[in-house]
Amino acid sequence: MPHATSVLLTDVSAYALPSSIKKSRGGGGGGDRDKLAESKGSLPRFAPEQVTPPAIVVRNEQPQLPAEPTVVGPPRLTVPPTSQIGNSLSAILQPLSNGTGSVAGIGSGSGSGIGAGQGSGFGTGYGGGAGGGIFRVGGGVSAPRPIYDPDPDYSDEARQAKYQGTVLLSIVVGPDGRPRDIRLLRSLGMGLDEKAIAAVQRWKFEPSTRDGHPVAVRVNIEVSFRLY
Repeated sequence: MPHATSVLLTDVSAYALPSSIKKSRGGGGGGDRDKLAESKGSLPRFAPEQVTPPAIVVRNEQPQLPAEPTVVGPPRLTVPPTSQIGNSLSAILQPLSNGTGSVAGIGSGSGSGIGAGQGSGFGTGYGGGAGGGIFRVGGGVSAPRPIYDPDPDYSDEARQAKYQGTVLLSIVVGPDGRPRDIRLLRSLGMGLDEKAIAAVQRWKFEPSTRDGHPVAVRVNIEVSFRLY
């Protein structure tokens, strides 16, 4: 009898953000839906937690809880300061703008950070930290937990040929617990690759967290097809 099972694989080895912006993982974005792109300026200090998001144009000049604006990332990450807070990668000096993004912060993304990403860090990635890319499990980043993980169907072609084996997929689990960017790392053929991908696309997760905040992570999933 054909049977298929799926197993989530996570690497729980120690993981730390490197000091290089190009190699580190994470990122962030923001903005206040301005019509203009964000202005150029210096990044605020990196801190493990964020109390106040950065802003170039301050909409609330009398906050109830005054605090230094920061972005989330390892405190050892530093950047050369300039005259004002802004996106250091922007080429626009004037007029001042927080950018076209949303929620808070500075940029064209969404979140309370700076850049085109989604989160409270800096860059094109997700969650926190700097640079681009996706977090990995470990070093303070928890593993996502499947809360809905239906097994795939066996393909008719593989069933008739009595074919079995294991498909290996790499996926990104977003802060919303949804899988995306599914990549095929080990193929079986005979329609089983497509069956595995179709099933994993329907999965739902309790997302990974870092410092209590949901973040995107990349994990592997083994989908095994067996005949009993």
